Amino acid sequence: MRTVKEPEIRKREILDTAEKLFFTKGYEETTINDILEAVKIAKGTFYYYFKSKEDVLDGIVKRQIDAGLEKAQAIAADPQLGAEEKLLSVIMAQKLKKPAKKKILPIIHKPANALLHQKIISEYVLRLSPILTDIVQEGIAKKDFNTPYPKEITEILLTAGLVIFDTAYFRWTQEEQMRRISAFIYTMERLTGAKSGSMAQLSGMFTINH
Repeated sequence: MRTVKEPEIRKREILDTAEKLFFTKGYEETTINDILEAVKIAKGTFYYYFKSKEDVLDGIVKRQIDAGLEKAQAIAADPQLGAEEKLLSVIMAQKLKKPAKKKILPIIHKPANALLHQKIISEYVLRLSPILTDIVQEGIAKKDFNTPYPKEITEILLTAGLVIFDTAYFRWTQEEQMRRISAFIYTMERLTGAKSGSMAQLSGMFTINH
């Protein structure tokens, strides 16, 4: 007798299985049939949830973004952190887990997946900027920040942080990376209206995606 599962359970099962296959076999080597056999579903069931293998990859990445959103919400709610630290912590928390970084990022960064890559960045910005905006407004209320554009500057900072330190776009030397970290923190101070040098101590918590 065929097992009928709830749609969300079945969709999650396909994503979980595909993620394991992408990690073990590689994305290019994994076929839709491999996924069908592993999940034990018919082709029609697969296409009910996903249009293509790339659509599955998109779903896996979106789950990573959801995880980043949860981290951001936890950081924003931490009463032990100041607005400056919260702002940078949220941006720095948006990193794929190590296994995903090794297997998924090279796929996303391929020229053929440029539109997917752009979509991921835009989704990060659209979904995370409201949390960052609240952090900036918190800093304004505490007189740590002074800016008439809390929403817009968070979008600029998040976009810049996701792109300038993305190895798909740039391959900086260690010295170049350190200069850009300093420049990024300098830009954060200027855009938020924070006191000059108030965020300098945050450079130690800055990590680069390799």
